[in-house]
Amino acid sequence: MHNSLPIWRSMLFVPANVPRFIEKAHERGADAIIIDLEDAVPLPEKASARQRLPTSARQVAANGADVVVRINASLQLAADDLEAAVCADVQAVCVPKVEGASQLRWISDNIAELETERGLPPGHTRLVAMIESTAALARCHEIAASTPRLVAITLGPEDFSASAGMEPTADSLLFPNQQIVFAARSAGILPLGFVGSIGQYGDLDRFRATILRSRDLGLRGGFCVHPDQVRVMNEAFVPSRAQVEEAQAVVRAYELALRENRGSAQHGGRMIDAPVVARARETLARTQRRHR
Repeated sequence: MHNSLPIWRSMLFVPANVPRFIEKAHERGADAIIIDLEDAVPLPEKASARQRLPTSARQVAANGADVVVRINASLQLAADDLEAAVCADVQAVCVPKVEGASQLRWISDNIAELETERGLPPGHTRLVAMIESTAALARCHEIAASTPRLVAITLGPEDFSASAGMEPTADSLLFPNQQIVFAARSAGILPLGFVGSIGQYGDLDRFRATILRSRDLGLRGGFCVHPDQVRVMNEAFVPSRAQVEEAQAVVRAYELALRENRGSAQHGGRMIDAPVVARARETLARTQRRHR
């Protein structure tokens, strides 16, 4: 279990090879900016995008956002990406198309060597795993527990849906996202994602409903591709005021019961015991978010 998991309600993708997006990213209010070296960058431009990465990382972090770099899945390209990405200004590396635990351990070992060479504290560079195939989903518990460097796991909805031969709808993505939540909770890391397509941002009311449903399923943040999604995710991936007030009341009722040597309490027409209180305390812990 990690003692301190990051607060990543919204993680905004920006292509590493488009300077105008890099320059504006720090204004978007996202908890993290993912500088993308993978799908968004054509092969001929990857080398120059890597060369600009140190400057890009400083730019996107200007307002305090965490910097994450999505590397390529190919081990040859990944090795080159890591050479560029492991630095003081990058907090995490996002690994796409993870198929097994050994893949993440190989990447973690490479990062450890680079951290030592560059005088960075051991464990400085964290990992985020993307599950993007049906075969990988079957191994998600093993993947989630693969390395202490891993702090979050998510489903890549578009690639996963293609692998499964389905459309990325709320119904089709429900089960795989639940598996992500279960694997993440078992390993003590963050479950990220939402039950919908990452590319749908035209109807923000619909998007908010998707995020609220995902929050109730146990997901704690997610990736996004458009700035309009950031505000919705920052607001909806935290408990509502009513939920916070209810959680406070639950904890008070239970603590009073304990002082009276009772193991349960009554509140709002229901019984309050240890599991209910554990959920309430987690709700209260999640209210402490960044203010941008």
